[in-house]
Amino acid sequence: MAPPPNRRSGYSRRAQYGTFFGYIAGVVGALVGGGILIVSIFNPSAFSSLRGLAADAAAPGGKVAAESRAASQSVFDVVRGYALAGSRTAKLERELAEAKTRLVEAQATTEENRRLKAMLGLTQQDERPVAVTTLVAATGASTRRFATIAAGADHGVVVGMPVRSPLGLVGRVLEVGGGTSRVLLVTDTESIVPVRRPQDGLPAFAQGKGDGQIQIRLISLGINPLKVGDVFVTSGSGGLYRPGIALGAVTSLTRDGAIARVLSDPAGSEFVAVERIWAPQSDVPAAQPTAKPTAKPSTTKPTGKPSGQAGGRR
Repeated sequence: MAPPPNRRSGYSRRAQYGTFFGYIAGVVGALVGGGILIVSIFNPSAFSSLRGLAADAAAPGGKVAAESRAASQSVFDVVRGYALAGSRTAKLERELAEAKTRLVEAQATTEENRRLKAMLGLTQQDERPVAVTTLVAATGASTRRFATIAAGADHGVVVGMPVRSPLGLVGRVLEVGGGTSRVLLVTDTESIVPVRRPQDGLPAFAQGKGDGQIQIRLISLGINPLKVGDVFVTSGSGGLYRPGIALGAVTSLTRDGAIARVLSDPAGSEFVAVERIWAPQSDVPAAQPTAKPTAKPSTTKPTGKPSGQAGGRR
């Protein structure tokens, strides 16, 4: 007699065991995953070595994806360039004329800064980057903003080093592996960068919003002096980031500052440079204490008589 076609999964003892062990494996997997999630929340650095190994293993594939992304962007740029060649040529000619004037002003400012620094005896650190590498991957949809670069401890990279692209600051090194490093982007909510407005030195702080933008918070409260289009650069306060690195441009104003877009978008950055941790230095010698004049010996003759003589005649 042929077996019925609608046999239940529990009809066979082997099927029962398979279903039972499948449930056990699912429950154990859920418990292990929950435990790992809790540990990573309360101790984020607990699995840094494992993340470094995983990043090293995924680095070759990330490099291929980055190169293909850059190639596809180049193709679209060429097509768009042909379509808008006429208007862009006229615009570039106007910008070139303005840039010549700005170049003369910048040269004058540079010469003035050089002269003042020479007078003060200030020294500049070596600004050559530690490594120039590719940006392998970056988070785009997560609330946390991280990136992976193809340079690690083997290239001299250490935790805390700033990472920048030709357009501006990208972030700072958070974890270091052998051949890769994890970078905390400036758009992450845990990133706070001291900044200033170049034209007047207005100080502020730039904090990531977690959505690809940054929040500019002014130090001095009062009337908001910011305008849409203002560009902010690093101020160098507190060290770490050297001053003058472009960070973001204001897109909208708030009560105590503004919202700005990051100039160095990781999605459009192929190559980045890892710089040394910056710290202000000065060779100006400390002021020597002024020597106080020594008191001159008194030349006034004593009016009293010596203590060994009698006050009157015997």
